[in-house]
Formats: sequence, structure tokens, C-alpha cells
Amino acid sequence: MASSRRFDRRTLLRGAAAAGAAVAASSITGCGDHDDDALTFFFQAKPDEAKVRLTIIDEFRKLHPDIKIRTQMSGPDPQTQILTYCAGGKCPDVLMSWDLSYSFLAERGIFENLDTILDKDPAYAAELKKDSSTALYNTFRYKNAQHALPEQWAGIFLYYNKKLFADAKLAPPPARWEDAWSFDEFLDAARALTRRDSSGDVVQWGFVDPWTVYYSASCFGMNNGVEWFSPSIDPTRTNIDDDAFIEGVQFYTDLSTRHRVMPRIEFQQSLSSSDMFAQGKAAMALSGHWMYSAYTGQPDLDFDVTVLPVGPRGTAARSDIGTTGLSIAADSPRKEQAWEFVKFATGPVGQAVIAKSGLFVPALKSALASDGFAQAHERVHNLEVFHGGDHANNLPVTPAWPRVDAVIEQGYDHVFRGAASAEWFKRGLAGQINDLLEAQ
Repeated sequence: MASSRRFDRRTLLRGAAAAGAAVAASSITGCGDHDDDALTFFFQAKPDEAKVRLTIIDEFRKLHPDIKIRTQMSGPDPQTQILTYCAGGKCPDVLMSWDLSYSFLAERGIFENLDTILDKDPAYAAELKKDSSTALYNTFRYKNAQHALPEQWAGIFLYYNKKLFADAKLAPPPARWEDAWSFDEFLDAARALTRRDSSGDVVQWGFVDPWTVYYSASCFGMNNGVEWFSPSIDPTRTNIDDDAFIEGVQFYTDLSTRHRVMPRIEFQQSLSSSDMFAQGKAAMALSGHWMYSAYTGQPDLDFDVTVLPVGPRGTAARSDIGTTGLSIAADSPRKEQAWEFVKFATGPVGQAVIAKSGLFVPALKSALASDGFAQAHERVHNLEVFHGGDHANNLPVTPAWPRVDAVIEQGYDHVFRGAASAEWFKRGLAGQINDLLEAQ
């Protein structure tokens, strides 16, 4: 199971310096095992999410009582933490990986190529691929190597308030990705759902966006028929200068600046968009499954989910492939035990635990179709919207992403604040991004 590219302390410390943050001490939570023989599992999670991870570990230990597991909880900067651990010769055996950042670590030889393991078990490999969303699975395929197996889909969609739609005498929006609504239909609904008092102040917004707004705008660009980057894995260029993409971003921006059915984009965070939806002060909210538990905790909120609208140049509704996976450290002395755990956690049993939790959307189709997943989402009628992995486009997978991301945020903000239209992307921003991709 040798890695195709080894790493040394100097290489890793260079990478850690580039990531640019000091590492806070890791909190080690028990499975009660603190000896040197324990398999170490590094992940990041909120308290309720951590409980799901520990449940998976408990189920695993029932089958493998001989494999001890010690959990290592990530701080706010997992990438730097991983680099520092590995540079010091203490790389965790199993690591949580993120779609937008894993390629940086893969370039530094952190991960075992899982192809070397899957090739030894072709029957399981074939079964796994058959049950997997191809889009999710291939997200972790970088430079002809499989660096992780996906454990969840964290794409975005629209939450909508059923009562507010009914009060406005609007028909419910589409229930499936195949039955998308248009930009115009979405805008008409947002207008009908935006209410103002006698002085003209908004008392109910048609649409709010609790997500990262420049990612959201890019999803509207992708829903007008154009990928954000080409190719999406290890991209060589961005498509933000494509006319169709520009039109999608401009449509999103105009929801705020022109049509005023959404709060000013630069103020959304301070206004707490997610709270506005939860309190019935906004009719639609763009977010992911991670908000599901918070919204179900609101007894007076009667909501469902629907798909993103499609622009005039688009052909089908698309989400984004937000996903996390599990990787094995290339220098782990416990690769066989690590593989048993990764295989379990990303396989049918581990995925069933995820499905029943209601906290994640599992990666395997069988888990999505399970009674456990349906029972955990009894308040949702449009359950097929959560089956969106194959209706999603990748966000860019590139080691250059931290630098590209910073440039994109600054450039999009120029448009969101009304300093320029999205046509401005053609006048330098696209070239600046392409230069960063070429230099990485």
C-alpha cells in the first residue's frame, strides 16, 4: 500500500507555513483508548455531529473489538493541523477530508492512494461504485488517484415556507431536480412573497441567503448552463467570463440591488438570514442540509425543500458538490486497520447510521433510499431533493483554492456592492484567477 509520492518534514513544514496559522492543541476525546497501538481518527464536528461519529465507532468496534480507536478533534484550521501532525511524524491514521482542500494535502503526499487497496478487492470496489453517486465519488479523484471515499453530500437547495406560499396563493415549487423552475418563475414568486409596510420597509423577504454569497452567485451562474471552472477537478481556467455565467451571477445580484426581494448582499450576515427564515420573516432560504435540524427545531415553521431555478441558457437544475470523505495517511503504520474502519464508515452500515441521524445526507444511494433516512426527515415531503448528488456540479478542486478563493471573494464583492456589473469579470478578474491556476 505504498504511496506514489512520499513526503518529508521540510516539504510539510513549507506547506504548513503556506497555510499560515498556528495550531491550537487538539482535543482528544475518548473512546477510552490512549495507548500507542490505537488507530487515530481525525475529524471536525459540532457536538451533535461528533455524537454521530462516535456512534459509528461504537458500531465498528462491535465487529472489530481488537481495533482500538482514538479520536482527534480538529480545531478551526484542520489543514494546518494535519500538516503539522504529519511533519512531526504523528499523522493520524484516518483523516476527514474536504472537497475544497484535500488536493493541497494530496500534492504533499499525505494520503494513501486508495486504488491500491480497492484493486485488491475488485468485488467490493465494484459494489461500492454501483451504490455511490458517481459525482461524489469522483470528487476525491485527483491526478489519477483516489484520495478519499465520500461519506456525505453537503450540496445546497432552497428551503421554503409552505404557509407563506399558501398565504400568497402561490403553487408549491418543484419537488424534484428534474422538474426545475425558471429564473423568471423564481423571481415572480420572490416578488409575490416580499411584503412591505405602509412606509415601504420590508417586513417579509421573498428570499434570503444564509450561505456564502459568492458561492451562491456562482451556483446561479452554473444553473445558466456553464461550469464555474474547467475542468472542475484540477482546473486550468475559470468560466466566470462566459456570457451565460455572467448573466447568472447578475441575476442573483439583481435580486438584491434591482428587484429588492432579498436583503442587500453585504448586509445579509449581520441580518442573520437563517434566523429570518426560521422566524417566518423570509419565505425562501438558500442553504444546505446542515440547517435542517435547526429548522425542524422551530415548532411554528412549516417548511419543505425545493431545487434551484434554471436560467434561460441552462438545461437542468444543479446544486454544488459539497462533500467530505475519509482518507488514510500514506505513512500510517496501521493501514489495514485504517482501511477496515474507512470501509465500514463509508459502507452500508456506517452510512445507515448517518442516514438515521438526520444530521447528514449519506453518500450511498442505498442509505438515501432507506427507511431510516425517510424517518429522520418526516417533515419533508420533497425528499428527492436531498438525493441531489448526481444533480450537482463540483466546486473547483485545486491546491490553489485558498488564493483563488480570496481573489474571487474580493472580485464578486465589487459586483455585489454595485460598483460594477458582472460584465466586469471579463476585465481582469478571470485572467487573475487563471494566472493563479497556472502558477500552482
